[in-house]
Amino acid sequence: MGTRGREIVGMKVGKLLNLLNAAYASEWLAYYQYWLGAKIIKGPMKDAVAAELTLHATEELNHATLLTTRIIQLGGTPVVDPKQWFKLSPCAYDAPEDPYVVTILDQNIAGEQCAISAYKKLMDATKDKDMVTYNLALTILSQEVEHEEDLQSLKEDLDLMVARGHK
Repeated sequence: MGTRGREIVGMKVGKLLNLLNAAYASEWLAYYQYWLGAKIIKGPMKDAVAAELTLHATEELNHATLLTTRIIQLGGTPVVDPKQWFKLSPCAYDAPEDPYVVTILDQNIAGEQCAISAYKKLMDATKDKDMVTYNLALTILSQEVEHEEDLQSLKEDLDLMVARGHK
């Protein structure tokens, strides 16, 4: 990282790198949860939900790429051992053991809600201290909010379809 770029960070860089690596770990787990869920999902509207999960997986992977860039800019190293992801991530990985569409949606909605909280925390930690990371967290947060809305809308559609089908 450039010397001046590191100097303008108004907080301990080590603490910031820990927060960024936790977010990085979460993004990889979210990517895999989405990607795998899209492959094994079953039930009504599975094609529409799988398409959304695949899109979200791509966006989570992009978040990991953005975080990697920032970690390296700060002179850090992204987590190199995937076994560490589970320890570092503030968000749980919900293995899609039940491939039913509602279960998959519920798991991923919970994941997005955790991500929203985690990025809000990262923004709070970097506000007025590291505007580069703050803006990065804001960018990712806005996509996580959109993901939650997308998944909740799909679940509402599914609930309506199932309710009307049982009348």
